[in-house]
Amino acid sequence: MKIWIDADAAPREVKELVFKSSKRLNLEVTLVANQSIWVPPSDGRINSVTVRDGANVADQYIVEHSSAGDVVITADIPLAAQLVEKNVFVLDPRGQVYEDRNIGSRLASRDWLDIARGAGMEISGPRPYSQRDRTEFASSLDRILTKAVKLRDRSDKSDKSDRSDRSDRSDRSDRSDRSDRSDRSDRSDRSD
Repeated sequence: MKIWIDADAAPREVKELVFKSSKRLNLEVTLVANQSIWVPPSDGRINSVTVRDGANVADQYIVEHSSAGDVVITADIPLAAQLVEKNVFVLDPRGQVYEDRNIGSRLASRDWLDIARGAGMEISGPRPYSQRDRTEFASSLDRILTKAVKLRDRSDKSDKSDRSDRSDRSDRSDRSDRSDRSDRSDRSDRSD
């Protein structure tokens, strides 16, 4: 499990909250941006990836390298839609969690606003980032990380159980093979 930040436009407060969570839960964080991004010292848990300039290059990097169960912070709704399809946990810097049940309507609203702007309508941008946004983000991040960690832990237990089952079957098979060889050897000795 890893946390990804679409870092070109992520507010400083969001990054700081993620860094604190990373330290508390010992989770890896990768910031992806079109320019160099400062990361705090973190014994390798926190790193950044700088991608070449171009539209959506950072987004595509996140899509290609994230996995189901990872957490991504982004305000980019088309990116969020791609990640939700991959079973990645996604939230925006204001605390909005993107899921199957809401990503379609969010994407449709975004597309409609894009068409309206293209047609010359004046539409205001997002309001300035506020203390309330920070609080909502912190709360949502905590909930999402709790879900993601539980999912990871269940998966780890399942993997250990599967390995244990395979090991038990292998041990039984080895004992059975030895027993079969021993039985054949005993029969061979008796027939002599």
